[in-house]
Amino acid sequence: MWLAVLAVIAGLALLVWSADRFVSGAASSARHLGMPPLLIGMVVVGFGTSAPELVVSVLAAMEDSTGIALGNAYGSNIANIALILGLTALVSPVVIQSAVLRKELPVLTAVTFLSIGLLLDYDLTRWDAMLLLFVFAGLMVWTVRQGKSQKSDALIREVEAEATGQWMPLKRSILRLVIGLLLFIVSLQVPIWGAVEIAQRWGVNDLMIGLTVVAVGTSLPELASSIVAARKGEHDIAFGNILGSNLLNTLAVVGLAGTIHPFVVEPALLSRDLAVMGALTVSLFFIGFGFHGRQGRINRWEGSVLILVYVGYTTLLILTAT
Repeated sequence: MWLAVLAVIAGLALLVWSADRFVSGAASSARHLGMPPLLIGMVVVGFGTSAPELVVSVLAAMEDSTGIALGNAYGSNIANIALILGLTALVSPVVIQSAVLRKELPVLTAVTFLSIGLLLDYDLTRWDAMLLLFVFAGLMVWTVRQGKSQKSDALIREVEAEATGQWMPLKRSILRLVIGLLLFIVSLQVPIWGAVEIAQRWGVNDLMIGLTVVAVGTSLPELASSIVAARKGEHDIAFGNILGSNLLNTLAVVGLAGTIHPFVVEPALLSRDLAVMGALTVSLFFIGFGFHGRQGRINRWEGSVLILVYVGYTTLLILTAT
């Protein structure tokens, strides 16, 4: 039993550490190849911080652990908004200036309710999953075009400054890229095995483990990058990490996992977890978007409320499990 717990903790830690090395190496290598800083920030780094969720859910789907696959994706979305954004706002109130992000907020809200609508029949078919992947591909093209068209956008200035500060020599970039990728591959199976083992020993279904331990563990890159960005005053990057991660989880992570293995969805996922995710996304739209000339801003009081919501949600999960 303790071996399984250790496997989850150590596996997730190694997964996050190797993903960070892979992302920094890939971003620096991309700069050497002439890729614009905006594309590095929005594509390379964006994919990198969500790589743990993507790989864990895909592997869980391949092993028929559908609860971990879906719980990891949707649980990470809940943790990103309520826990990570809440903690980030406590460190430094998040002010949203970027026009790109203000356009992505309604998109995230629409995508969230699209995913909920596809699961109302308690079934995620391959056609459903392929639709999610198709929407994700379209959004990627739209996001990059939006970024290129906003020459003076706050997000672009922050991404360019951050990318310039992370420059390293080409050999070191490639070394980080290779080492990160190798360790990433090695660490993939360990947390999944541990999570399934814990679920079986405790008599808890794998959905519960996916929503809690695995979801928080795979969200650690978003936590680290958002808090570091907020402390530097790069609020749009901090907020963009959350938006990008939730879009990728909802569309790409669930889409890829569902394409590999169609899912039968537990009723509790809809009535409890997706309801919380939908409510949090709508609240994020209202507090982050800004109306009637009000600038989007998530202050410390709102951050505290988000954290309390996550504590209440986790308590509900524990009470349901026991």
